[in-house]
Amino acid sequence: MPLKVAAFYQFASLPDYRELRDPLHAISAGLGLRGSILLASEGVNGTTAGRAEAIDAFVGELRHGAVFGGRLNRLELKFSEASAMPFQRMKVRLKKEIVTLGDASVDPTRQVGIYVDPAEWNALIADPDTLVIDTRNAFEVALGTFEGAVDPGIKSFGQFKDFAARELDPARHRKIAMFCTGGIRCEKASSFLLARGFGEVYHLKGGILKYLEEMPKRESRWRGECFVFDERVALGHGLRERGKETAHD
Repeated sequence: MPLKVAAFYQFASLPDYRELRDPLHAISAGLGLRGSILLASEGVNGTTAGRAEAIDAFVGELRHGAVFGGRLNRLELKFSEASAMPFQRMKVRLKKEIVTLGDASVDPTRQVGIYVDPAEWNALIADPDTLVIDTRNAFEVALGTFEGAVDPGIKSFGQFKDFAARELDPARHRKIAMFCTGGIRCEKASSFLLARGFGEVYHLKGGILKYLEEMPKRESRWRGECFVFDERVALGHGLRERGKETAHD
C-alpha cells in the first residue's frame, strides 16, 4: 500500500511554540510518522508521511487536539502518495520563521494578497496586464514552472526582497500574480509587496501542488515537474511521483 503524505502550514500566533515541540514530536512519532515540521512564533510548516489512518489522525490532532488548542483552524493542507517512505526520521525544529524572508515587519496574519483558486489561475496569468512571478529558488524553477513566469534567479527565498527592490516598481507593475510550491512563500511575498505600495497582488491558493492536484493535464499551463523537499524529488499532475504519471492525465 502506498504511504500518505501530508504537506501543511498555517500562519498563526504561537507565542508558546517552544513548549509545543515535545508534545508534537511525541504525537507524530507515536503514530509512526516521519517527516519535518517547523515551529515558530508565526506558525507551523511541515510535511509528514505514514499510513493513511495515521496521517488522518495526525491532521485531526493539528486541527482539534490539545497541542494547538484550536489555533490551526485555517490549516492549508495537501495530500499526496509515496511508494516508499520519503523521510529518514521525524524532526520537529524550532525556527525564527516558518519560511525565511528575513523581514520582521512582514506579518501574513495581518495582510496578504488575494487568493486565487486553481480553477481561476489560468485566466489570471493569461491576462497580458499580469506580471507572473515564480517565488521559488532557481533550482526549483529549472525543474518546472508556469508559461511566461518571471524567474527571480534567487538561491534562497530570503533574496526575494532584494529582487523586488531591484526589479519591481508599484507604478509600473500594477497587477502581480505569484506562485510557489505549497503557497507559504507567496503569503509572505504578497504581504511584503503590499506593505511596499503594490496595489493588486494575487497568489495561487494551495500553490503548485494544489494546481497539479486539481487541474487536468490537458488544460494545464504548467510545464515540467514540481520539486518537493523529500526523497521523491519531484511530482507531476495528479501529484504522482516522477515517472508514475499515466496516459489518461
